[in-house]
Amino acid sequence: MKILIVEDEELAAKRLAQLIREIEPDAEISGPLDTVTSTVSHLKTLPVYDLIFLDIQLADGKSFSIFEECQVVTPVIFTTAYDEYALQAFELNSIDYLLKPVNREKLKLSIEKFRKLKEYYGAENPNDQLYEMIRELRSPRLSAYKDRFLISKGDSMIPVKAAEIACFYAEDKEVFLLTHENKRYIIPHSIEELSTKLDPKIFFRVNRQFILSADAIRKVHNYFNFKLKVEIVPDPKIEIVVSRAKTTAFKAWMNGEIG
Repeated sequence: MKILIVEDEELAAKRLAQLIREIEPDAEISGPLDTVTSTVSHLKTLPVYDLIFLDIQLADGKSFSIFEECQVVTPVIFTTAYDEYALQAFELNSIDYLLKPVNREKLKLSIEKFRKLKEYYGAENPNDQLYEMIRELRSPRLSAYKDRFLISKGDSMIPVKAAEIACFYAEDKEVFLLTHENKRYIIPHSIEELSTKLDPKIFFRVNRQFILSADAIRKVHNYFNFKLKVEIVPDPKIEIVVSRAKTTAFKAWMNGEIG
C-alpha cells in the first residue's frame, strides 16, 4: 500500500508513520508534506498513492483548499486536533476522520474501512471508482436546493431542516446557523457558498454577512442612505442592514415577487 502523509507537526507525522508501519508493515510511506502549497505542487505531478493521511490545519492554511486547486483522486483520511471540521471533511474525498493524537485502534479501523471499500469498489482502478463513489455521494442534484444541514456537535451529528433556520451569518471568521429556537451552530460553509445552495424563495442574502429566512423577519425599517434595517426573531445581537444595492430586490422578495 502506497501512502502519503501530509502533516505540519513533525512529532505527529513520525507517530502516524510509526503506527501505520505497525498496522501495515509493507506500506510504502511518503512525506510528510507540511503545507498546502507543497501538497498541491506534489499532487499536480500525478503521483500514485492508495491513501492519503491529510492534516486539516497545515502551516499555510486549511488543507480543504487543496481540493480547490487540484483534483485529488486518492481517498483521504483526515487527521486533526479539532472536531468542528468533520462535516466539511466528509464532503470531500474523505473515507474517515481521526482526531489527534491518533489512536492506534481507531487508525486500524480506518485502514480496514478503506480496504473494505477498495474491495467492494475495487475492479481495475479502485481509487478512481472510490473517488467517483465519494463524489456522487456528495454532489447535490442540479435541480434541488439544500433542504437540511448535518451539524457536528461533539461525538454526534444533528440534522437541521432548512425550515428550522432563521438565518446564517458570518462573525469572527466563522459562519453560524441560527435556528428559530435560538440554537446556534458553526457550519463549514461560506456565506458565498450558501447563497448558491439555498432556495431563493425562502432565503435572501441581504449583505456580505447575513442570509435571512423570510419566516424570521418581523419588521423592516427605513435606514440612512436608502438602506433598510431588519429585525428578526430570534435576535442574533448583530445589526442587520440591507445594502443599498439590494434594497429593491429585497422588497420584491419580501412581497413574493422573486423566487
